[in-house]
Amino acid sequence: MIAIDDTLISEEILEKAFVCDLSKCKGACCVEGDAGAPLEKEEKLILEQGYSAVKPYLRKEGIAAIESQGKAVVDPNDGEFVTPLVNGAECAYVIFDEKGVTKCGIEKAWEEGATSFRKPVSCHLYPIRISKYPSFDAVNYHKWQICAPACSLGAQLKVPVYQFAKDALVRKYGEDWFKQLEIVAENWPA
Repeated sequence: MIAIDDTLISEEILEKAFVCDLSKCKGACCVEGDAGAPLEKEEKLILEQGYSAVKPYLRKEGIAAIESQGKAVVDPNDGEFVTPLVNGAECAYVIFDEKGVTKCGIEKAWEEGATSFRKPVSCHLYPIRISKYPSFDAVNYHKWQICAPACSLGAQLKVPVYQFAKDALVRKYGEDWFKQLEIVAENWPA
């Protein structure tokens, strides 16, 4: 583990390669799994307050799920807030492009300037998952079989996980934190 400020970072963040290959996986991470996207407490509030700006970008199935379940729901497995699902499958905020690739309706609204909220940071960070503890965050690589094409493409392009997730890591922890991580990576595994 690597310690930076109040985080403990898995070495896999530096060692594993990853670049999403949506042409192969079609965004399965937004559809697969047993719960919606993890939400931070402030993100739940942002979704509740900003829903009207995002709603025009969503599918009718997503709108129905959100309006019947809520903008965020409690995951029965861990008691944390997550996005609601459509029929126990895809995230209610998911939209599909003309090729059947999942996209984020929240991010589409952000791209078009309708909201200042890009999307849940857990989605932006993936394949990195954060586990919060009282005195630190554990920053871990999450391996999932549906992301095998992303691992292959990342290896081909020689892009480590931390570089793939740079924007999200800066969003979560700031530029200074990321610069410290880059210094560690440049000297890894010294």
